[in-house]
Parts: sequence; C-alpha cells; structure tokens
Amino acid sequence: MIRPATARRSLLIFVLPALAIYLGFAVLPLLISIFMSLFDTGKSGTGFIGLGNYIYLFTQPVVSARFWNALFNNFKYFAIHVAVEIPIGLLLAALLTGGTLSRSEGIYRTLLFIPATLSVVIVGFIWRLIINPLWGLVGFPLLGNQLTALPTISLMGVWQYVGIPMVFLYSALIAVPNDVIEAARIDGASPWRIFWGIKFPLILPQFGLIVILTFIWTFNGFDLVFALNGSAPGPNYSTDILGTFFYRTFFGSSGQVADLDLGATVATVIFTLMLCVTAAYFWLVQRRLKAHAA
Repeated sequence: MIRPATARRSLLIFVLPALAIYLGFAVLPLLISIFMSLFDTGKSGTGFIGLGNYIYLFTQPVVSARFWNALFNNFKYFAIHVAVEIPIGLLLAALLTGGTLSRSEGIYRTLLFIPATLSVVIVGFIWRLIINPLWGLVGFPLLGNQLTALPTISLMGVWQYVGIPMVFLYSALIAVPNDVIEAARIDGASPWRIFWGIKFPLILPQFGLIVILTFIWTFNGFDLVFALNGSAPGPNYSTDILGTFFYRTFFGSSGQVADLDLGATVATVIFTLMLCVTAAYFWLVQRRLKAHAA
C-alpha cells in the first residue's frame, strides 16, 4: 500500500513540469506586464510613475479615442460571434444528436470541425481571394468599407470556429439521459418540445460556459484581423480591436511609435476586463448552484 506522503510526492513530481511551464509562460509574463505598466522607461523616463500610464491611456485625447474605439469594436466582434456562431453550433449539435444523421454522423462532425484546425493565415488568405472585388465572388469591397469590414471579419471567424461550440454542445447533448427523453416521447412530447423543454435546460451550464469562453477568445482576438489587414486597423479604424491596438502600441506599427510601458498598460487593462467578467460569471453560477442545492 502506498503511503499518503509518497503519493503526494509522486503527484508533485508529475505536476511540477506543467506547473513550471505555466508559471514561466503565463504567470511570469503577466506579472512583468503589470510591473512595466507602473513605470516610464522611455528615453526621458522618470522611473516609477504609479498609475500615470493608466491616466494617460484614459485621458490623452488621441490614445483614449483609439482605445475606446477598439474596446467598442471588440464588443461588436464578441456580439456577432455570440449571435451567429453559438446558435449555429447549437443547431449543428442538435442535428447531429437528433438521430436523423446517425449513419453519417461522424463524417459530418469531422467535416464541420476541420476549419477550426486550419491555420489562421490560410483562412485569411483564402477568404481574401473569395471576397476580392476584382476576381472573387463578391463585387463589393467588403474589407474596404467602414460598415462591412468588421462584420465580414467576424463572420470569417464564425466560419472557422463554429466547430468548437458544436463539439462542446454535442458532448453535452449526448450526455442527456435517454430515459428522460423516452419518458417525454411516451407522454407525446414533440422533438421541438423535447429539445427546448428538456435537453436545452440540462445543457444550459455548458451553453453559458461556451459564451464566456467566446468572450475570452474574442477579447484575445488578434490573429484573423492581423492576417487580413496586417497591423493596419482597416478603414478609419473600423476593424481595430484591443489585440491590434495593443500590438501597435507595444511594438509600433502603422506610423505609431512603440511604447513598451503603455503597451503593458493596455495588456493589463485587457486582462483585468476579462478577469472581472469571468469572475462575475462564475460568481453568478456558484450562486445559482448553491440556491439549487439548498
């Protein structure tokens, strides 16, 4: 019989490599960013300035306008994904678990998930060819118009990543007990009634988790916008989101001079925003779970 102390040491040995990688590549850069945001290390830097970079970010007219514009665009980016990607993923998961595609369910599931495995650069290049107004399928410059640029990029992201919520919700739906569904069918419930009255309430926690994961992913968004437009924020900054705003601020691009401390400040603000929203979500979930348990 293995002693508890030996078991704990063995567990620690297995956990330490992953923990070291996590601390080195996630926690340490985060702490360094927070530390840098409190300093001015430029050529005429004055050392520690406390919240000076944050005050500059929120009050300097040009920088502040760019930041709030990027934040607003990010919320639109998130809203399009929630309004389009998650409902489509739910619909596809419902079709795959409905029984009508039982013979070819695995084939459809694989085909629908393939875009999520593609490189973002490849996806961006393919879609640029498809919507090119000169030789593509669309005669209107979707990426060159201020009103259509961000929705177009968002829908490209929906096409690529719709397989992720589909797989999450698919795994949740197949875990719904069959005896509950059979009892509802015996009582005469229609498939529509069974889905919305039984299945969907049972997978609601997973549905909420997909929403919060989509929020985190979209507010970390950068790759697809960069693959399509580079660091340039599109027509009149209409495709500028927090990720591209951070890139231009930290590394310098599109005529903007690099400012490492201000870039670290932007990164810290993005992290704080995601942390607050995620914490609020899980706090509400825990409250509901405790209420049901009582």
